[in-house]
This record gives sequence, C-alpha cells and structure tokens, in this order.
Amino acid sequence: MGGIIIKTPEQIEGIRKSCRLAAQTLDYAAQFVKTGVTTEFIDNKIEEFVREHKAIPATKGYNGYPKSSCISLNEVVCHGIPSTKTVLKDGDILNIDITTILDGFYGDTSRMFTVGEINNGAKNLIDVTRHCLDLGIQQVKPGNYFGNIGFVISRYAKAKGYSVVYEFCGHGVGVEFHEEPQVDHTSRRNKGPKMKPGMIFTIEPMINQGRASTSIDKSDGWTARTVDNKLSAQFEHTILVTQTGFEVLTDVHNEYPIT
Repeated sequence: MGGIIIKTPEQIEGIRKSCRLAAQTLDYAAQFVKTGVTTEFIDNKIEEFVREHKAIPATKGYNGYPKSSCISLNEVVCHGIPSTKTVLKDGDILNIDITTILDGFYGDTSRMFTVGEINNGAKNLIDVTRHCLDLGIQQVKPGNYFGNIGFVISRYAKAKGYSVVYEFCGHGVGVEFHEEPQVDHTSRRNKGPKMKPGMIFTIEPMINQGRASTSIDKSDGWTARTVDNKLSAQFEHTILVTQTGFEVLTDVHNEYPIT
C-alpha cells in the first residue's frame, strides 16, 4: 500500500492527454451504437481507434480480460465482455467503458448510450445516474473527505428510489490502472482520507433500478449483473484535484468548468 500518489505537473499533463483520448474514443464509438450491431464490432472499432492514436487499450489482457473495452447492456452493471453473440436491439441501454494507456499514462471514462427508443424508466435511471456523477464531482476540492463523494451520491440516488452498487468503486488512476484511494459511491459523511492537489481518481457511480447487489457470471468470471435482472446505469470521469477545486480530465465537451 503505497498511499495516494500526488502527481507531478509532468505526470498530470501525460494523464490529461490520455484522458482526452479515452473520451474522444467514446465519441468515436457512438456512431456504431445502433440496432443490429454486435458489441464485438464496437470493441474492434475502439481498439483500432486507440491504436491508431499510438495508445494501448488498458483492459486487453488485464488480469486475463480479453477485450479492449467493457460494454455492459441493460442489467449488466459492469465488466460486460464484448461478443459476437451480443447484438444491440431497440430499447437497449449500454455503458461503454474505455481506459487508454498513452505514453505510459492512463485515462479512464465511461458513459451511457441508448439504442432506438428507450422506455421512461430507463431514461429516468440514466438521468439520475448522470446527476449522481455530477454531485460527486462537485465534492472534489482540497481538504474535503473522499467519503463525501459517496455520501452525496447515495443520498440523492436513494431519494429517487434507486440503489447504489457498493461492490465496485472508483479508484486512483493515472500512473497505474488502479491506485489508491478507493472511491466509494455510498459512504458516511466526512469519512476517509482528505483530498489534496495533484490527486487523480475516477468517480463512476453504478445505480440500479432494483437491489444494489450484483452477481458475477461463472462462465466468464467478469460480467457483473444485477441480482434481480433490473436495469443498471453508470457514468465515469477521471478528475484532478486542483489548488482550488477540480478539473475533469475526461471532459472533452466542456461540461465542467475548471474550478
């Protein structure tokens, strides 16, 4: 346990570039999300794009994971393995999660995509999950406790009638794929370590329509599903603690002003 890494200005610049590429890869993948397309096809396109930009998909070969992205449909919470057997259909919701390694630095982001017309229940889940991420990001500033990220996320999600996945969490990132600290999405107020300038980590709430628990497919050892087969949604950004607030390193659409 080496503690939370305070990144140097040179490391921050390298991580920033990798984060931008990861987010641009999600933008690129969006055009392929449509009825009749396999998740394997999308994953192949993602790998081509990442490698064309002189980067490596971090998930490929990571602890034996076989693909260049995670694509998680409907009741799959996370770590869905792209497959020729998984064909997108009207009404599906899916999370695409991409981590790039560019010049040795990691950038990690995910977002939700929809196929055709989705029902109002799915729309509401996605909207609430996106707002959970926004609320978590607003907690990022020097001196604040990491626990306050999970506190505000869980308070809001539960108020809206949803549950928060506790078996997976955000994490430090940048120099390695997974670093300290663990960033829980359900937590007590003013708990955990304090944030300091130069820390970089992901916030990636997974919000479920039904129960919070997940089960891992025994067939592949990766795919995590809701135990009741109800829908799950997730959004993820990589965030830097600045001297006065935060910078969302994976924000290529200027949704989050630097504070």
